[in-house]
Amino acid sequence: MTTMRMAGIVIISLGTILVINLAAPSPRAQSLAPRFEVDLSYPRPLPNKWVTGGIGGHCIEANDHVLLLNRQDVLDGDLNAGRPAPFMIELDTSGKVVHSWGDRNLLEGTVAGFRLGPVSNRLHTCHFDKDNNVWIASSPSGMIQKYTHDGSKLLQQIGKKGEFDSADGTSKGAPLNSNAARFYAPASIHVDRDNGDIYVADGETEKSNRRIMVLDASGNFLRQWQPEGMDSVHCMTIADDGTVYVCNRTGSRIQLYDKMGRFKRNIDLPWQPVTPPPDGNIKQSGGATVALALSRDPGQSLMFVVNQNNSQIDIVDRQSGKLLTSLGEIGKLPGQFDQAHSVAVDSKNNLYIGENRGRRIHRFKPAGP
Repeated sequence: MTTMRMAGIVIISLGTILVINLAAPSPRAQSLAPRFEVDLSYPRPLPNKWVTGGIGGHCIEANDHVLLLNRQDVLDGDLNAGRPAPFMIELDTSGKVVHSWGDRNLLEGTVAGFRLGPVSNRLHTCHFDKDNNVWIASSPSGMIQKYTHDGSKLLQQIGKKGEFDSADGTSKGAPLNSNAARFYAPASIHVDRDNGDIYVADGETEKSNRRIMVLDASGNFLRQWQPEGMDSVHCMTIADDGTVYVCNRTGSRIQLYDKMGRFKRNIDLPWQPVTPPPDGNIKQSGGATVALALSRDPGQSLMFVVNQNNSQIDIVDRQSGKLLTSLGEIGKLPGQFDQAHSVAVDSKNNLYIGENRGRRIHRFKPAGP
């Protein structure tokens, strides 16, 4: 057996990639830091010569199946060798495609294409509620939607397709942050399992809305708050204890609130470039707090944060806010990232990372301590 060490990843010839500590926390923190292995068997090859665009987001349902949001923004020449994969792709626990769906006429489709064509369905977020129905949104978008688990029926739509919460009603207009069930750039959705209230981070991009909006189960506006110091509100989730976690993407910070929008505290996650620029002018390459997910143990002890600037996943102790370790690095190999964009955790605490630019999904399995 041979072993090769590459910038914090141990590659073993027998087929296991063990991701070890990439940060430099205290020796005590190191001894407690979780470790993960890349699952080289996941996912299985896609059928029918499918070609995906960027993975805009992903979420995990009650049986640990993963739903991928495929933006279909394929590269020039890809379709000479394949055909566009469906918008929604469901993978079982082995990584095999078991279902796919998505109706272009129902999804938001008013955004200029980033790779091919005049229009791109820029899918951004999904969330399974306690009934295992799935909520979907694109960004920018004037709406959010709830579908049955298999996508066969649109159950609820809040807002209107192509009508944005802006001064002129378009995705180019000045944001309004209205006290109404209207949207501009929904980035994350979370449905309260106790009362059905719908929390939406509406503010995926700069110069859009920048708020957390709360609606009742029928879609009626209840309240909103605008997190201080944020140019965008790119991600949001809610812990079992009711704490609302909001990503300050370019501020390298997670901001914590209660469900009424009262500020609790910040978790700062500063970053540094591996190679400092000669002129000392550090520029971000996506942000250090792009997406987050919480572990599934009873206390939800860990927070997993997508750090695009350093092409890694930062693993943080949820209670103390201390960085324990990080995994991954830039690259195309298993366990390396090309613009990681979404993160989710299943019931066994397997970690799933979706890439936008890299157009793939990874699974990491717990390996200790």
